[in-house]
Amino acid sequence: MTSFVAKKGQVDRKWFVVDAAGKNLGRLCAKIAHILQGKHKPIYTPHVDTGDFVIVINAGQIAVGKRKLSNQLYFRYSGYPGGLRTETLGQKLQKNASQVIRLAVHGMVPKTRLGRQMIRKLKVYNGPEHPHEAQQPEALAL
Repeated sequence: MTSFVAKKGQVDRKWFVVDAAGKNLGRLCAKIAHILQGKHKPIYTPHVDTGDFVIVINAGQIAVGKRKLSNQLYFRYSGYPGGLRTETLGQKLQKNASQVIRLAVHGMVPKTRLGRQMIRKLKVYNGPEHPHEAQQPEALAL
């Protein structure tokens, strides 16, 4: 008896909508990463992208602890001397909340070509509207 290995053409992808309003940032992103990798499916294969598409709406309304707003830092380096820039989570949420979720999920998927392929299936929007109604996404309760 041989083991089942998913092939690229055999994967049936679904679209899911997740409402991030009032959800904890880390727990939400962990579940999203789980779905992007395809670990919720019985055909999960580690070396094949078997995951589904995830649309996150209301990214600006995620729940984060007060202490984490000031203590969590994001670093950016330009490559030049003195070019290290830091931002707190609070500043980043005010500027672009969708990037906070994207970075958190990016840290939870593999750091390979396969991981970059998975992160492309993540769509994050600050408001309640998204342009993916044609894909008929299912609401996902987390």
